[in-house]
Amino acid sequence: MKLVFLGTGGTYPSKLRNVTSVAVQMPGEVVMFDCGEGTQRQLMNSSVSFMKIKKIFISHLHADHFLGLAGLIQSMSLNGREDDVTVFGPPGTATTVEAMLNLGYFESGFRVLAADLRPSGRMDFGSYSVRFVQADHSVPAVAYALEEKPRTGKFDVKKAKRLGIPEGPLYRRLQEGRTVIVDGKRIGPEKVLGPPRHGRRVVYTGDTRPSKKIVSLATGANVLIHDCTLDSSHSELAARFGHSTAAEAAGVAKQAKVGTLFLVHMSPRYEDNLILEKEAQSIFKNSKAASDLLEYHVRFDD
Repeated sequence: MKLVFLGTGGTYPSKLRNVTSVAVQMPGEVVMFDCGEGTQRQLMNSSVSFMKIKKIFISHLHADHFLGLAGLIQSMSLNGREDDVTVFGPPGTATTVEAMLNLGYFESGFRVLAADLRPSGRMDFGSYSVRFVQADHSVPAVAYALEEKPRTGKFDVKKAKRLGIPEGPLYRRLQEGRTVIVDGKRIGPEKVLGPPRHGRRVVYTGDTRPSKKIVSLATGANVLIHDCTLDSSHSELAARFGHSTAAEAAGVAKQAKVGTLFLVHMSPRYEDNLILEKEAQSIFKNSKAASDLLEYHVRFDD
């Protein structure tokens, strides 16, 4: 699993940052969170293939989070895409996507599906699921958690040898959760596998004030990507417009006991990421101010 930060700024593109969008490279597909203006060009400059994007999750319908959809859809079509793309988001997303598909003289060569989400819930996509809760912003907004399914437990080679299981294909079958037969005896995978292990989990807040719902959503996550529009000297301004400061984002990360915090949606007023990063690190040490086109591999805990 690899995170690619396509844009890390907020409100409008600046010389240093495009508006916020994050791509998650999964086995066989790319999942995207938000798609502000200019995202398709950021994709061209990144390691991500926009033709592999299958699902786009929009946090809310402020322009800096969805305005890039129209251009991205048209570029996909012009490059011969045939596979469906599904766009999820808060109420109004389906209507917005439909309007985008009717802009100018354009007809998509593939299906673009769109769905409005309830305030909270979970969607299952086979090898992973996406859980979502209501964020605390100035308009209807959604925060997301991408969660891999649990993995099988670790294979205990010593136990396998004591049971007389020969190395090779039988090991693989047991690791796949299948029972094997050795010298007429049935041996189940539970005899050689440890307890199931957690999959990786990445949480993306979109724009939000600090929120107990997001703390709950992010608890134990490998990575939390949190709104960090301003520093603490502008805390009243951040709260008024439904945003978080660097210190508040770090507070959420600390309460949720996440592995790593990435700060995004930084105001164009900041030319130096270190101002926000240092403020966050004073509260939660493993805080990083993300930069455009930064790539981060999400590792397993064990």
